[in-house]
Amino acid sequence: MAAEKQIKITLVKSVIGTIPAHRRTVKALGLKKISSSVVHDASPAIKGMVRAVSHLVKVEEM
Repeated sequence: MAAEKQIKITLVKSVIGTIPAHRRTVKALGLKKISSSVVHDASPAIKGMVRAVSHLVKVEEM
């Protein structure tokens, strides 16, 4: 089985003023403060979460 690509997700904008669903998505991704970063496998579920909050995060392929 081939290893999945990984992506680095960085929170670049605050969740203050966003809808509660976006806040929960950011929290579920493991992001807490601005400039915090996490690395996840590039699964369809993670990509969907990133797409939902794309205006708040920066994504880099690793």
